[in-house]
Amino acid sequence: MAPSTDRAAATDRARFLPTTRAEIDALGWERPDVVFVSGDAYVDHPSFAAAILGRWLEHHGFKVAVLAQPDWRSADAWRQLGAPRLFYAVSAGAMDSMINHYTANRKRRNADAYSPGGAIERRPDRANAVYAQRCREAFKGVPVVAGGVEASLRRVAHFDYWSNRVMPSSLVSSKADLVAFGSGERTILEIAQRLDAGESIRDLRRLRGVAYLLGKNEALAEDHEFGAANDGNTVELPSFEAVSQDPIAFARATRMLHRETNPLNARRLVQAHGQRRVAINPPPHALSEAEMDAVHGLAYTRKPHPSYAKAGEIPAWRTIADSVQIMRGCFGGCTFCSITLHQGRAIQSRSQASVLAEVRDLAQRPDFKGQISDLGGPTANMYRMRCSQPKAEAKCRRLSCVHPKVCKLLDTSHAPLIELMRATRGVKGVKKVQIASGIRMDLARNEPAYLDELVQHHVGGHLKVAPEHVSDEVLARMKKPPQATFEEFSDRFRAASKRAGKEQFLVPYFIASHPGSGLAEMIELALFLKKNGYRPRQVQDFIPAPMDIATCMFHTGIDPETMKSVPVATRPSERALQRALLQFFLPENYFEVKKALKRAGREDLIGDGPECLIPSRPSQQAREARDAKAADKEQRTARDGDPKKRAGYRWAARKGR
Repeated sequence: MAPSTDRAAATDRARFLPTTRAEIDALGWERPDVVFVSGDAYVDHPSFAAAILGRWLEHHGFKVAVLAQPDWRSADAWRQLGAPRLFYAVSAGAMDSMINHYTANRKRRNADAYSPGGAIERRPDRANAVYAQRCREAFKGVPVVAGGVEASLRRVAHFDYWSNRVMPSSLVSSKADLVAFGSGERTILEIAQRLDAGESIRDLRRLRGVAYLLGKNEALAEDHEFGAANDGNTVELPSFEAVSQDPIAFARATRMLHRETNPLNARRLVQAHGQRRVAINPPPHALSEAEMDAVHGLAYTRKPHPSYAKAGEIPAWRTIADSVQIMRGCFGGCTFCSITLHQGRAIQSRSQASVLAEVRDLAQRPDFKGQISDLGGPTANMYRMRCSQPKAEAKCRRLSCVHPKVCKLLDTSHAPLIELMRATRGVKGVKKVQIASGIRMDLARNEPAYLDELVQHHVGGHLKVAPEHVSDEVLARMKKPPQATFEEFSDRFRAASKRAGKEQFLVPYFIASHPGSGLAEMIELALFLKKNGYRPRQVQDFIPAPMDIATCMFHTGIDPETMKSVPVATRPSERALQRALLQFFLPENYFEVKKALKRAGREDLIGDGPECLIPSRPSQQAREARDAKAADKEQRTARDGDPKKRAGYRWAARKGR
């Protein structure tokens, strides 16, 4: 099918992609070509994958429908919508469903930011597998392509924090025909076009950015790009059985996997699962500027589907409704973050003309209040940055371009971003442009022109930054810059704010219980917070997400890059003490902080002196909080039984919590 040349004809701004049989019938379709099954509510905004990919296929002439947050307890919702002509595109949503559902303590979250009204229970646990199975149940023989964070970051054998065990590839649990990973526009379009041309789903196993499960007696396909199984272009990972039983094998597999993420030199990966094998082709190449412009130039309504009007606002949409994405990808390579692994290390930027066209469109909308909530991406100040030497980039296997030091070949100029920021502010109808994505401090600290521009025009009194910790040893485990970088940036931020005649503050984010962080390191962090007057209202507990390097450390106690041991806080009681130290000043944390200080041999920090973290005696508030917690525990025990028997996500799921 040829792509539409008329943008207005491709997508009517007043029309969403159909979500029901009635909406499909109203369009006069017999059936859609592709059905997107999503764990998120359908929001037609370029920050949501189903909208981007759906509009992209529609732009190229395909009929696309969205089955958003269907009742997964049966296949009825699938049958009512009807079978797609070409394939199902399945995603658990913008987040892994287990992270979406459960806290770091494996307790049920009270809200889902991607559901109308923040309602929970709108998607199942491990939604990717459940949705794929319902597709099969509803219409046998229709190809199923899984994508999104959950499917792609579980494409190999991985540690699952919620069940505390190594689980097989998502291809095994979902039985999907393909898993697509990385930027999906090019991949999903080629899948649609080739299936439309009469090829089978198995013919598509040679695409970049896909993984698939070989049958018991199937051989790897030989390919002019990926080569044969034994020519050095295919890497055999330790098997599922090996990584399940041997921490060293798991660490080796993690290291091998992360070394094959540069699409310019990555090799195909293969991992045995019993008598079958999972094959993972090299990642897709980064989207070009023209492709990024085309994707973001489609006519999105930028709103949730009207069917949610009575159910309440979708919190995730409200956060980004008036934001503008200028780039994708991240070369930071932080060990606890999945962005590099999912979106790629290469920065994929839009042209200034494309960004300004979106800003002008946004400014003309009747509900626009004059403020762009964010002009950014995964990291706001990586716009247009890339390796200055293409030949070196083609050979590079570094996991981070900025750790342990910023690579001398990396073009770190902020000039294009400064120009874009100025141009955006000049659009008629725009009163304020916020930078809310967070910035990379080691890149910004030596750019006074950027800092001046930022603090003068784009900071609303507070700027979010993520130093994450103060222990240089822990920061090295994270692939974050040393503590001195944050202090240097902080000084320069204050100086720039003073030059601008403004009183502005940094809002630093820190992580508790990251591998390598023990009580001593957390006490060091607490003392830093006290000394500098920081009282974080939001703190983050480390959650071991599938495939992350830090998750490997958590599970095995081994750093996969050095193969040396790493101390890890795994018990809930240990993690609770670290979290309490981040908010040592809260009365409800008094007794846990005291316990942590005593356990670490730091009773010198308990007292009434200026250097102490907590007073020698608990306040009335602290005692009341302790009593309330004990009473609540007693009530829950009486209601639900022994707390040891109701711990974890499985109990919460059974009870519908």
